[in-house]
Amino acid sequence: MFFITSKYLVPKGFSGLTVFPFVFFRKRSLRADATFVNHEKIHIRQQLELLVVLFFVWYLLEFLVRLMQTRNRYQGYRRISFEREAYENEKDPDYLNARSFWRFLKYL
Repeated sequence: MFFITSKYLVPKGFSGLTVFPFVFFRKRSLRADATFVNHEKIHIRQQLELLVVLFFVWYLLEFLVRLMQTRNRYQGYRRISFEREAYENEKDPDYLNARSFWRFLKYL
């Protein structure tokens, strides 16, 4: 995993973006935020399980479905199964050690 700080590569309104094997941070200070880094590590694991490309296809399709359900971009984003798993478990530093394969399916 490689950490890169760039306010230009991270979309406005977001603090970070993960594209295996890179984690892009909007602010350098976020590298020291253990909760934020763990959230992004969960996304790395999800991307590996879905061979990266399938992750992004699924992410986009699920976002579109959630957007139609909620009619709100932020709520649609927060209801994506990948994000729900990451947000719910980001404060648990041992989560990835105990996480089962394709655990994000629980959050559909």
